[in-house]
Amino acid sequence: MESSDEELCRAVAERKPGAFDLLVERYQERAYRIAWSVVRDREEARDCSQEAFLRLHESAGSFARILVNCCLDQKRRGRGWRQLLGWRDRRDDGPDEPDPVEQAPAPFVDPADQLDAERRMSRVWALVEELSPQQRAAVTLSCREGMATKDIAAVLSLSEATVRVHLHRALATLRRRIGDQA
Repeated sequence: MESSDEELCRAVAERKPGAFDLLVERYQERAYRIAWSVVRDREEARDCSQEAFLRLHESAGSFARILVNCCLDQKRRGRGWRQLLGWRDRRDDGPDEPDPVEQAPAPFVDPADQLDAERRMSRVWALVEELSPQQRAAVTLSCREGMATKDIAAVLSLSEATVRVHLHRALATLRRRIGDQA
């Protein structure tokens, strides 16, 4: 059953056999990544993504909105505030499994330049960790997931203007903090 995302969502809403299983298979990893980016805890990210799939099965609403709401609910309950040492320290999706992206050959890059760029990005993502949950979710959905403002607004149940404000304030805060550290 190969279908577009829209057809798949319709099939899930219509409770067609196999549609929900295909949806879970197609979006399970992405859901975990998004959940992890909000709650920053492996087990809680798994719990949130599973809960979001269950809520979707019950309501057939917007999965991205359900997922982010599950994560924000988790944050409101006071869980998931453990801070990690860095954005890319290690993979959190399996024990000692090599990352296929890291295994792929890359074009030559000066190692010193690459190390400097990785340190800068690590510092930026560490600062993203310090943002409010709403700002962090907006930045993550925009920068990591490549979502448009309109889509972020739908996911977070906010107006597009509010999303733009969250992004603007988050970026201003990041610029200021990066400047303070320079």
